Amino acid sequence: MPLALLALAMGAFGIGTTEFVIMGLLPQVGADLGVSLPTAGLLVTGYALGVMIGAPIMTVLGTRISRKNMLMLLMGLFILGNLVSAAAPGFAVMLIGRVVASLAHGAFFGIGSVVAAELVAPEKKAGAISMMFTGLTVANVVGVPLGTFVGQSAGWRVTFVIVAALGVLGLAGVAKLVPDMPKPEGVRLRHEVAAFKNVQVVLAMAMTVLGFGGVFAAITYIAPMMTDVGGFAESSVTWLMVVFGLGMVAGNLIGGRFADRKLMPMLYTALGGLALALLLFTFLASVKVAVVAAVFLIGALGFATVPPLQKRVLDYAHGAPTLASAANIGAFNLGNALSAWLGGVVISAGFGYTAPNAVGAVLAAAALVLAVVSHRLELRPGRGTATPTDREPLAHGLETAAPAPADPASAPAADFVDLPTAASTARP
Repeated sequence: MPLALLALAMGAFGIGTTEFVIMGLLPQVGADLGVSLPTAGLLVTGYALGVMIGAPIMTVLGTRISRKNMLMLLMGLFILGNLVSAAAPGFAVMLIGRVVASLAHGAFFGIGSVVAAELVAPEKKAGAISMMFTGLTVANVVGVPLGTFVGQSAGWRVTFVIVAALGVLGLAGVAKLVPDMPKPEGVRLRHEVAAFKNVQVVLAMAMTVLGFGGVFAAITYIAPMMTDVGGFAESSVTWLMVVFGLGMVAGNLIGGRFADRKLMPMLYTALGGLALALLLFTFLASVKVAVVAAVFLIGALGFATVPPLQKRVLDYAHGAPTLASAANIGAFNLGNALSAWLGGVVISAGFGYTAPNAVGAVLAAAALVLAVVSHRLELRPGRGTATPTDREPLAHGLETAAPAPADPASAPAADFVDLPTAASTARP
């Protein structure tokens, strides 16, 4: 794997740390800034909304500069946001800092996925994407617990200064190691937007929302579930989250490796296993051994869907994948917000703290249904049986399908989005 992937993973580590570390520091932040805990929780909500909104906006704004320069600009924005948070005199400024940092999140992972995929051979694309996302998963194992410890012992402001320093390292890594990879000539915003006309791109994003939503339906309420139902001490929640992070690391690497071989079987296995694990967790939350296994499996199976889904979006948005890739990152956060809300609804309705697990199982099962629908659309008569994952011409251009203009911008929008049609013409 190229060293440039290490730089992308380094930036992802910093972004993952700042996204999740705030959850363990909310009591300290709220007390220091003089706001209630529910109000302090807006720092989490504001960040998630910033990712969803910022991903497409920042990607569109960066369409006229090279991807490397855009990645550097995004890391600079990330550093600024965390420094503002560290120095915030009041809650409003702290919230502004969180939103500023979040604007870099979706676009960095979206553009970074495109860059990572272009750095390696076609058969290693999903593995390269998973390598970048390893930084995000490792953040949950190392960065978040360490940042929480530092914040509780030395003050939460110190944590955000350290996170900003991680951003500086990420910026330096991108500047030094990522090659200058300009955007393909002739690709315009209309081509980026046209990718969303492809039903396979939309289905992949819907799978992202539902699949990862299943994960966060359970994990959002893991603390009260474990203490009130599982009988764990409050201090145990920290190491349970480390177990969850280890599962994310393992699932991300496995998902990336096997998605390069058989993408759809990997999705079927991960989504089906996730639905089953969440369903069993609903009934076994009082059994401590089962809890540890379930938390690991939820992290592993949930994140095993990330590389294949991100690669699927890139494949079907071929020619102009950057905006679709960034929007898919926003879809993860939409799933987080949706599932957290649904989990709160069932708890408020009196179904207990294990009810969000059942909600997560339903969401994951719905994602599995969409995966089946998506695959059947690929294989329907007249559309060919090759997929972008299984057949190389789809991943690298439409020139095998039919003669095309040399300049991609002069090709019709359909040439960029109707890849299954290209598949049917590419083989006898």
